[in-house]
Amino acid sequence: MEKVRAKKHLGQHFLSDKNIANNIALALTSHGNYQKVLEIGPGMGVLTQFLLQSDKEIFVVEIDKESVAYIKNHFPKLNHHIIEGDFLKLPIDKLFHEQIAVIGNFPYNISSQILFKVLDHYMQIPELVGMFQKEVAERVAASHGNKSYGILSVILQVYYDIEYLFTVHEHVFTPPPKVKSAVIRLRRKENLPENLDEKHFKNVVKTAFNQRRKTLRNALKPLLNEKNKLKVEPYLNLRAEQLSVKEFIELAQLLKN
Repeated sequence: MEKVRAKKHLGQHFLSDKNIANNIALALTSHGNYQKVLEIGPGMGVLTQFLLQSDKEIFVVEIDKESVAYIKNHFPKLNHHIIEGDFLKLPIDKLFHEQIAVIGNFPYNISSQILFKVLDHYMQIPELVGMFQKEVAERVAASHGNKSYGILSVILQVYYDIEYLFTVHEHVFTPPPKVKSAVIRLRRKENLPENLDEKHFKNVVKTAFNQRRKTLRNALKPLLNEKNKLKVEPYLNLRAEQLSVKEFIELAQLLKN
């Protein structure tokens, strides 16, 4: 098998530029506190070939049977490290009992779901390097006061420091996507928030951004009562995008108490 046919329903756009693939592989911290790396959707292995040059143990997860056959044929040393299936359904904590980094040129149609899946396992995943649609990458890495700043930005930045590394143009893919792409890196924070009620926190952030043009006085109405309204009064004349991650944590704790 010489090539894998790109499948639209899987959102496949195969990266053809080896220099970019090498830069993505190098973006993983070589001294990271983990020995295993999981690549999502290796396709024809343009990124895999560079990952295999590192001193880490490489695993790949691939849903496309044609790509699985290609990887088995071209990368025989990976044969016991290929997971056939959907990353979104992968029982990460059962398959891996230690820290594992995640990397990939992610299918754009499920890239946000991949991030939420990683978030569900943040204690096990210290680092992620990924290619995303540029707009999504900007949203994830955005800081408060930026129009791109939203639910995904806040929830991810509670647990990870996020860097926008570089932009990737359409012509280096087969077939070329209709949008620009970008590579970002997430590194788990050393000082994670203590005693944070994650479900409550996510609910506060989502409620705040659901009506992002309104002040929090109006957007947070479903969560306000006479007691907590006084406690959060300093925030109520602001809009959601004006609050830093730290302020969102404080707001959520005040609303809960």
